[in-house]
Amino acid sequence: MHSVRLRTIAAVIFLIVVLSAPGFAKPGSASGVKLIKGNEAVDVIIDGNLFTRYVFSGTPKPYCYPLIGPTGKPVTRDYPMKEVAGETRDHPHHRSLWFTFGNVNGVDFWTESPKTGKIVHRKFDKVVGGPVFGCIRATNDWIGTDGKKVCEDTREIRIYRTTDGRVMDFDIRIRASEGPLTFGNTKEGMFGIRVADSMTVDKGQGHILLSTGEKDAAAWGKKADWCDYYGPVDGKTVGIAVMRKPESGAPPTYWHVRTYGLLAENPFGIRDYTGDKTKDASITIPKGGGITFKYRVYIHEGDTVQGGVADRYSAYLNPPKAAAK
Repeated sequence: MHSVRLRTIAAVIFLIVVLSAPGFAKPGSASGVKLIKGNEAVDVIIDGNLFTRYVFSGTPKPYCYPLIGPTGKPVTRDYPMKEVAGETRDHPHHRSLWFTFGNVNGVDFWTESPKTGKIVHRKFDKVVGGPVFGCIRATNDWIGTDGKKVCEDTREIRIYRTTDGRVMDFDIRIRASEGPLTFGNTKEGMFGIRVADSMTVDKGQGHILLSTGEKDAAAWGKKADWCDYYGPVDGKTVGIAVMRKPESGAPPTYWHVRTYGLLAENPFGIRDYTGDKTKDASITIPKGGGITFKYRVYIHEGDTVQGGVADRYSAYLNPPKAAAK
């Protein structure tokens, strides 16, 4: 009974914290986040409108597609999930929004071919909607090219109902379930988004901006607290900002972000970023151990300043506090 009361109090505190945070909406009678689980995907509906689909079956890795921004238009590329005339068709492994890595115990999970690994959905631990946020928690097995399991992950995706923009948290813990686990040196990873072509620096009229001020091509391979990729979609400027909590269990936050449209955070690519082959950002996790990464995706209207990205990062690191008497 005591544990039940504590869980109830914790839930109430969390609700108070969320509702008091800037940009988060108070629930209404017909509003909220609804999750609809099908055979291949979980549809995420906010106030009656599709935000994204978490695709978990029939794919080399789970991913979220599409991502619908605050203007009601998709902000990620359709390819390879759907072919659209005039859209770029490079990098077919760039599936809207995803998490994976190119060198896990020597296995490439980043690209997609018969010679690369796969991340296979095993089960859902939670699929719950609500008036303020929805939560998807899933367990996945990372399978090598020999068909053997390399490791496993549990990921939790929280989608919030907000008054402006769209906010999604993505937390993932990778466990060395089968033996020691090494994340090697490669730029090919980890938490990735492929923005819509019209938002890119190369083909569109977009820009990349880091928290440290580096812009466009100069942002690649640099350390920063957050990265914002913004540009026009159907005549309106929108942006996708990705933030990573510094206490995530990995080296500093580096950005594998490209002017052709890739926005990815990868702490293990310093050898490629610097061109210095003596650099080594690899880590090895002992059997039974794990590593956790925590991200926030903030999809906003306007450019970086207009979207208040720096303030949203501060709110991510320092949410309002509440305590039970």
